Amino acid sequence: MSDANLIPPQAAAADWTIPQEWSSYTAEEHAIWDQLFDRQVRMLPGRATPEFIDGLDMLRMTRPGIPNFDELSERLMKATGWQIVAVPGLVPDEVFFDHLANRRFVAGNFIRRPDQLDYLQEPDIFHDVFGHVPLLTDPVFADYMQAYGRGGQRAAALGAIQRLSRLYWYTVEFGLVRSGDSLKLYGAGIVSSYTESVFALEDPSPHRLAFDLQRVMRSEYRVDDFQQNYFVIDSFEDLLDQTLNTDFAPLYAEATKEPSIPVGTLLSSDEVVTRGTQAYASGRMAA
Repeated sequence: MSDANLIPPQAAAADWTIPQEWSSYTAEEHAIWDQLFDRQVRMLPGRATPEFIDGLDMLRMTRPGIPNFDELSERLMKATGWQIVAVPGLVPDEVFFDHLANRRFVAGNFIRRPDQLDYLQEPDIFHDVFGHVPLLTDPVFADYMQAYGRGGQRAAALGAIQRLSRLYWYTVEFGLVRSGDSLKLYGAGIVSSYTESVFALEDPSPHRLAFDLQRVMRSEYRVDDFQQNYFVIDSFEDLLDQTLNTDFAPLYAEATKEPSIPVGTLLSSDEVVTRGTQAYASGRMAA
């Protein structure tokens, strides 16, 4: 998502899609994908939610090199009716929501440079495809993503995109899910990041809080570093149920009456799963 100009780039279609041009990737670009892929698949078992690992297997992403969107879309369409479409970068909110509402996931067709392996602010093909697409094979999560797109269209009409974008950030990008007595990763921003995959689950610094829809929509987030708060859902089924069976308009109206909640803040009403030390964030601020 972005606040980009609604006029698509010259090379893009009216819906901002472009050809992936898989044959144009260089050997170095394929090698970068392989390096990123190999280190993630070695460390994610036991950390990522099983639905993510199952999705990797179903999509057969194990072949070397950057995946071909046509091949992935064919497998994904058979599983849940989704497809992947290439875009040149961040797209306007209205375009993003329309694609999701129609079960199309937008993915950048470019890959990061070798010096950007551990951090890239604008999502690339590894973040978009490795991070997001495997969970689209799960029927419940696939339905949640479509519901989010439709909710985004309604939020735009109500002037509440900022509130809804926080829901996306703290679920689709940086969400944790309960799995028995432990927590697992499912957010794409975490599972596509070697360092945050460890930090989000194992570091004592961040707070891990039970998911609360209104709390999330009031919560600010970080785009430049690890999160200071992570929100934990009970299940994808519960997340979808809350999304489909909640009238968001009163929540938006109520949220506008309250100030945004700064990153790292704990409220007395929070259900704390893990109280963090916030040592990492404090150390970064002191440096």
